[in-house]
Amino acid sequence: MNGAERLVSIAAEGGVEICFANPGTTEIPLVSALDRVGGVRGVLCLHENVCTGAADGYARLARRPAMTLLHLGPGLANGLANLHNARRARSPIVNIVGDHASWHLSADPPLAMDIASAARPVSDWYRHNGSPAAIAADMQAALAAAKSRRGRIATLVVPHDHQQAAPVAGAEPAAPEPFPPPDPDAVARAAERLRAGGAACLFLGGSALWGEGLRAAGRIAEKTGAELLGEVGFARLETGRGLPPVARLPYFPEQAQEVLDRFELIVLCGAKSPVSFFGYDHLPSRYLSGHPGVVTLAGPDEDAVAALSALADTLDAAGTWGGACPAGPEAPRGALDPDRLAAALVRHIPEDAVVVLTAVSSAAPFSRLAAAARPHSQIALTGGAIGEGTALATGAALARPGTRILHLEADGSAAYLPQALWTQAREDLPVTTVVCANRAYRILRIELARAGIVEPGEQTARLTDLRAPAIDWVAVARGFGVPGTVVDTAEDLVAALERAAASTGPFLIEARLP
Repeated sequence: MNGAERLVSIAAEGGVEICFANPGTTEIPLVSALDRVGGVRGVLCLHENVCTGAADGYARLARRPAMTLLHLGPGLANGLANLHNARRARSPIVNIVGDHASWHLSADPPLAMDIASAARPVSDWYRHNGSPAAIAADMQAALAAAKSRRGRIATLVVPHDHQQAAPVAGAEPAAPEPFPPPDPDAVARAAERLRAGGAACLFLGGSALWGEGLRAAGRIAEKTGAELLGEVGFARLETGRGLPPVARLPYFPEQAQEVLDRFELIVLCGAKSPVSFFGYDHLPSRYLSGHPGVVTLAGPDEDAVAALSALADTLDAAGTWGGACPAGPEAPRGALDPDRLAAALVRHIPEDAVVVLTAVSSAAPFSRLAAAARPHSQIALTGGAIGEGTALATGAALARPGTRILHLEADGSAAYLPQALWTQAREDLPVTTVVCANRAYRILRIELARAGIVEPGEQTARLTDLRAPAIDWVAVARGFGVPGTVVDTAEDLVAALERAAASTGPFLIEARLP
């Protein structure tokens, strides 16, 4: 095997099933190796930020490493925003970045750049392959890094001539870094404080928000009366009827502080201590600064599932969560607004669906109602770099073949990566994209009002306005091969959701909001 073939074979043997690719000349040997070796499916994306965002969505749900194939430093640079989001989500991703032939770099060709400086801020592990003989060991190390603990971002740069070199020997798999065992003292402290009574919550992140982690948290809540509270930008959440309800910490700092101040005890598990998205002169950056009742059960890089299970056992919290299911919303009627939009979506989420939640200002009512929907998974924007939604939905659909993906997106954010719609059409992915078209960067207008700017100046108004010209989202989708429709009433939205659910492929709904 040559270097490229060896790399792909190690990826396949290590559990990698998909490579989200936007390759160029320096990656041609790797592209050819996908055919010759087999086992890894190549998925073409029309922008590198689609590659990295789709890898993020895939990895969050599949819980195995996704691979990207990127063209030199500029290609990696195009994908940095969503690698930032993926790193915050602790998604296991291996980026393979092609580089110029080692003997060509000294000529300083046009695409040459300092790849390391671009990669390191979004990579937990980085290596530039130094020789063909080291390719196998480097790829094994990259996979091990990606699989470590909750998941990490690994970036491996491979020069073109090293990809072509033959033959290249194999290497023994490297062991991923395991979780440390739960801290028994932390478990004992949390149990003691919970037994003492008083208003308490478990502040959850990472694997505490789904699967066995959520079930253990539900057992603890049932036993102690503690409430369950999740991060603003969670990587993955399971919710719906029959599951322990998790309230999402509000986005705006005043509201978040008010929620957290209600509790005498806050047990952190799988999440760091929450902070505000931005700094405000009159508000603290750290919501829990000075709070006397904070106990850390497990940090973001620790085993939240094991810690919650140990805490549940210590509290003799047996069985399962058995709380009452919240009542669902009535069938909405009339002109669309965020509340009617949320009610329609909650009533029509298929069981076991995946909701990609990247709208901000229009999605708050949905988050409040989602626990009344059929059981489903949600993935949200973690790092705050907007525009990832269409890519996240693409990766989610590939991680859950045949599962309907419902993507709730804002129009300003949707304009970042409409190219992902093309991949959805090519792969015939069952993604329903609902664009909340309020024709504005509404979150910025809210921030202007919060800053006391009641009458913005002409330039400020223009910099938050999306009406001139208004984006025709159905035409955009059609241009990428995705059918769609416009709705402005709750009744029309329900009909469009039913039409989308009856299809096998992607569908876009432009929901016009005031």
